[in-house]
Amino acid sequence: MLDYNGMENKVITKENEQIKAFFCSLDKMLDKIETALADYRPTLKGERFLTDTQVSERLKVSRRTLQEYRTEGRIPYTHFGGKTLYRESDIQKILDKGYREA
Repeated sequence: MLDYNGMENKVITKENEQIKAFFCSLDKMLDKIETALADYRPTLKGERFLTDTQVSERLKVSRRTLQEYRTEGRIPYTHFGGKTLYRESDIQKILDKGYREA
């Protein structure tokens, strides 16, 4: 059957390859958005802050070891309202300073 523009009318189903490709693209986009949201940390004056849990995971040390680093003055931190926060840039500087070429 032809429509008023002379084009053939077709019923599009979910088995249609173009529809499958469209939904596959949507799934990939959703995955990227979820990843971006999971990694999102708001900034304060352009600076991102991490919790002790996040820092201990990044440095692969226990939270107790992190506490020792604070006590020894090896790692800068901010204590606010019962929370210990670390500037992400400070943590990166520590990692960069300790980096050794193979």
